[in-house]
Amino acid sequence: MAPVSPAEVVHSLESSDALSAGALGFMPRILVLTTLPHSKPAVDRFERVNGRHSLRLEAPRSIGLPYGVYPRLILACLTTQAIRTKSRAIDLGRTPNDFARKIGVTPISGPRGTTTRLLDQLQRLCSTRLTWRYSKDFRNQKTGSGFIVTNDHRLQNLADRLLRRPRSWRPRAVLSHELFPEVTRSAVPVDLRAIQHLRRSPLAIDIYVWLTYRMSYLRRPCLIPWEALENQFGSGYSRARDFRRRLLEHLGTVVGLYSTARLQTNSSGLLLLPSPAHVPGRQQPSSTAI
Repeated sequence: MAPVSPAEVVHSLESSDALSAGALGFMPRILVLTTLPHSKPAVDRFERVNGRHSLRLEAPRSIGLPYGVYPRLILACLTTQAIRTKSRAIDLGRTPNDFARKIGVTPISGPRGTTTRLLDQLQRLCSTRLTWRYSKDFRNQKTGSGFIVTNDHRLQNLADRLLRRPRSWRPRAVLSHELFPEVTRSAVPVDLRAIQHLRRSPLAIDIYVWLTYRMSYLRRPCLIPWEALENQFGSGYSRARDFRRRLLEHLGTVVGLYSTARLQTNSSGLLLLPSPAHVPGRQQPSSTAI
């Protein structure tokens, strides 16, 4: 895939909306409000908290939790196809390389190549149990729990089998019974061109999809404290100022793509001001390519 300059991306975003450009995609709302790990966790359990929302991930110790950019690209692809087809069954492509291209990754073979790393993250996603909770008040909690992809034979020990027997690839995944209703009911519209441009950083992707979601319904100024932002996005920062510096760095990149977003920073936190939605409405995507 030929590299695209920031100026070209900005021009593309400003000259055509996501739907007409065939770049309308979706992300699961629960994984916009509470995000996956950015780097490889040393444990097999992980929890994120964002106000009244919380997400807990649990994975088999022998496989590990999903982390980094690839799970986010995979989730965008799976969610977008689920919304487009209204089906739990997701086409992954005829080969692992087809799947890599589908999510915008250039296939590179070998033990450290992109395809092997992608399959490893796909297996981690398929093997991880999610438990998400929304607390309306101290006495009333709504909880959902389940796997992202149905835990069936198609994706069991996927990476190991592909390294030994490439023909064992199965070109279909099935979203779980638990996650499919959550995805189809409340998925967040995003512009896949922006996600592709931000794919070097999981934090930048998280900021973009979250800002896109928050601005879509914001009607009055909202100050989000630094501590709340660190609870939602922070991962592995020993000092709060290190997290703040990193967040502001990637926030600048995101605002460069989402130029109509109005916000301010101060010593207390991030002030969001009502802004035009980056991807308006809940439209039907015309393309599944990320």
